[in-house]
Amino acid sequence: MRTVELIRKKRDGKSLNTDEIRHLIEGYCAGTIPDVQMAAFASAVYFRGMTSRETLDLTKAMASSGERVDLSPIGRPVADKHSTGGVGDTTTLVAAPLVAAAGVPVAKMSGGALGHTGGTIDKLSCIPRLHTDLPAAQLVAAVRKTNIAIAAQTEDLVPADEKLYRLRHATATVESLPLIASSIMSKKLAGGADVLVLDVKTGGGALLPERPQAVQLGQLMVDIAAGAGVRTAAVLSDMSQPLGRAVGNSLEVREAIATLSGEGPADLEELSLVLGGHMLALAGAAPNASAGRGRLARLLADGYGLQKFARFVDNQGGDPAIVEDPSLLPAAAHRIRVASPKTGYITAVDARTIGEIASTLARCADGTTDLAAGVVVKGKAGERVQQGQPLVWLHTGDPQPADLEQIIDRVGQAFVIEKSPVGAPPLIHEVLHSDDDADHGS
Repeated sequence: MRTVELIRKKRDGKSLNTDEIRHLIEGYCAGTIPDVQMAAFASAVYFRGMTSRETLDLTKAMASSGERVDLSPIGRPVADKHSTGGVGDTTTLVAAPLVAAAGVPVAKMSGGALGHTGGTIDKLSCIPRLHTDLPAAQLVAAVRKTNIAIAAQTEDLVPADEKLYRLRHATATVESLPLIASSIMSKKLAGGADVLVLDVKTGGGALLPERPQAVQLGQLMVDIAAGAGVRTAAVLSDMSQPLGRAVGNSLEVREAIATLSGEGPADLEELSLVLGGHMLALAGAAPNASAGRGRLARLLADGYGLQKFARFVDNQGGDPAIVEDPSLLPAAAHRIRVASPKTGYITAVDARTIGEIASTLARCADGTTDLAAGVVVKGKAGERVQQGQPLVWLHTGDPQPADLEQIIDRVGQAFVIEKSPVGAPPLIHEVLHSDDDADHGS
């Protein structure tokens, strides 16, 4: 099988068969297909696309390029969730303990931050002594003990994706829906869960800001999962403004604890309950997502989600005392108030800009990350603000960051304040299912 002929075939808009796609991935991982040829293939996919069958074949080939986690010893359907990336997106730390408290095992493989969006593993690194480097056997043991585990992706999990992603980044082919979908779903398939809920973000702070593209990506991932035998739903949620109020690693862990205590932002709580409700429904623990949401709301009110979060932290070596005393988490030495220049109604908050500001504050001169740094958003779309009231609090280790004036200007650009009120954008736009799982909707 000649690689150049496969590149030409895709370049000319023809479909590759299963064996041809497997040849490309296996050859690239083995080093027999060089970067220059794989770059040409990625470019051909970028311009010509892939059929649903081709994308499923690509996903399966990538998932089989390394270790695959076997969760069957747990003996029950295991759930997972994945977000395409957002600002203030802390739903995993709220939804996963609630779903585990409802009796559905949760095993989640997570990654680090990507661009202006946060990563679950970075957030968990704020918790003293907690470790997420769990080999597959330890992951299974952790889930069997407490019904929940969150682990960092290992180098042995889907090595084809890491190698291909670096190439895509270097060749401007990242924004290809088949390549995005196969990248995400190959890791999910290798993670071994039986049930998967995807939180697909849309809006200015999302990977795919435009809703039609987000819908395409969500449906493509749902179809891949269905083809691989994983029950899946995709929730299209809003990312035109930050989710919740906190943006930054330690700040978001604090906000997750507050939410599990019944004192968190309404939008973070609601999205966590919706995502968790779909996880329960797909796992067979609720007749539908609406009933699942209601069950989780009761567990939240009764404090069971918070208890499960504490057990999860303890089981992975962390200090569960943070649940009762969040001051044990990293805290910034300084807070800088950025006030509203006028009185009026906030009509928009640019999530991407807020995420980029938080990333800037967290970036240390030595290349490390300040886990305590970030932004607390005091005003959200639909709310009234008085002149002089804080729009945000900047949390920083430096009392006078070198680029403070530029950061303050960017905060001003992120907020649109008008004389007349507008409603907040809808939190959830729609839910996508495969045909087989449509009866498990709300």
